[in-house]
Amino acid sequence: MRKYITAVTSMILALTLAASGCNSGGTPASTQAPADTAAARTEAAPAANSDITYPLTIHAGYSTGADDPRGVGFQKFKETVEKETGGNIIIEIHPSAELGNDADLIAGLIDGKVDMTVSSAGNYAAYATKMGVSALPFLFSDFDSAWSFVDSDIMQNVSGDLEQFNIHVLSYFDNGFRCVTTSEKTGPVKTVADMAGLNIRTPENQIVMETMSALKANPKSFPFSELKEALKNGEFDAQENPIPVIYNNGLYEVQKYLSITNHSYDAMPFTIRNDIWTSLTPEYRDILTKAAKDASDENRQIIKKQTEDFISALEEKGMEICYPDLEPFKEATSSVMDVFASIYGQELIDEVKKYTKS
Repeated sequence: MRKYITAVTSMILALTLAASGCNSGGTPASTQAPADTAAARTEAAPAANSDITYPLTIHAGYSTGADDPRGVGFQKFKETVEKETGGNIIIEIHPSAELGNDADLIAGLIDGKVDMTVSSAGNYAAYATKMGVSALPFLFSDFDSAWSFVDSDIMQNVSGDLEQFNIHVLSYFDNGFRCVTTSEKTGPVKTVADMAGLNIRTPENQIVMETMSALKANPKSFPFSELKEALKNGEFDAQENPIPVIYNNGLYEVQKYLSITNHSYDAMPFTIRNDIWTSLTPEYRDILTKAAKDASDENRQIIKKQTEDFISALEEKGMEICYPDLEPFKEATSSVMDVFASIYGQELIDEVKKYTKS
């Protein structure tokens, strides 16, 4: 059995034992507005849980820059929520890891230090392991099939596993299909053999790490906010990320080759603290749900367009683009599905296989 099974299984056991003691009923964060506006807003607010003071400020953070598609989606969410609630709910956004890296932000939802975030599904799998299922290698061939899956009942049921950790999924943003980049010193990845021994940075995502290991690379998780400097200093030979992330964060400045591997789809749960969510009135929950869907729709369309447009833009920035034959990559990673069947359960894997083949 592969080395990650032991690590993941141990994590599942530890977190399951801890879940019963997880505090999911903390007091939501709130910020008082100046007296002349606060009274008017509170008077207009629908009856709500007595723990909430309006206007309520929700502190949201994510790891990439404000111009990243997740930042654009978050900004749309903010504008819609503040307008539709008449200013009773304020979304205060902190981009560029101001509130911590992805792991910090997700942990912050659990302990009440952060109110909202958006991050790769695999990062949430450190708590609810099944959240990583959409990242299984070569599961989808295009965006439409990926979006259909993450909006399906399968993922809705999986998302519910996070609520015991004080995390509620509002919708799913998109981060694109992950591709491999390498340095000039390392050379391009054109075949599976080129992956052997590659010192590659990945997120803290066990499926991505297992996929890289199946390709004989040496994956190591590392904070995204520190990645560019680490690549510049030669700490890694390579990294893997969706094309919009590579372009929007200037990774072309420290990597020479882009190989279009599309080895894993990167769904991004858009999440809020569950104790805040359950304390809101039904009217406000409806507003947030609709705003999250609209934000996801915008984010997805941006990602799709940028994925199409940025390949030529990256060439203009000096990157060399490679299009490997993906069939050998699929064959080399076929065992990953079986590895995670022992973690997710065969029933879920069978559901996924049936859904993606229909």
